[in-house]
Amino acid sequence: MMSKTLYLMRHGQTQFNQLHKIQGACDSPLTKKGIADAKKVGQLFQREGIEFDHAYSSTQERACDTLEQITKQPYQRLKGLKEWNFGVFEGESERLNPPVDKSVGSYGDFFVPYGGESADQVQRRVNQTLIEIMERPDNQQVLAVSHGGAIHMFVLKWVKEHKLHISNCSAMKFSYDNKAFNYEKTIEVND
Repeated sequence: MMSKTLYLMRHGQTQFNQLHKIQGACDSPLTKKGIADAKKVGQLFQREGIEFDHAYSSTQERACDTLEQITKQPYQRLKGLKEWNFGVFEGESERLNPPVDKSVGSYGDFFVPYGGESADQVQRRVNQTLIEIMERPDNQQVLAVSHGGAIHMFVLKWVKEHKLHISNCSAMKFSYDNKAFNYEKTIEVND
């Protein structure tokens, strides 16, 4: 069996991104820049001849709106691709985020006592969802639009060799075979 391809993309810039507010389970609309960047990614995919047999999005508006700027094809919304739930920190200043636990490369369990998810919960949820997507027999080249924190936890599981920055509208290309993801490259929008 040939390996499959996943393009895992972060949504475009939102008002909360611009204001440096924590947005996990809560939502914020795309900015004009977020919309323009998503359109640029769609044009880049078209120029490169990259077509998707299936597309998926988080159920959150900012991810759906990003996907709809990239392609007009039908897509499925999946809760498993949602952003990390930060509990009572939702909508607050990013300055309230705890320092990253360097031993695990994330916030660990910090948000759990505040009604949020642990890093492990996010990683399991996103990883399981993406494996289920890629295991579908007719899914060969897939686009999935998700969120910075959710993608970060997925990347921590599969990309050991170097740290990756996950900017708005960046798309990470992975090959997929035998329930394993292999990072290939990141496609960035040039300003």
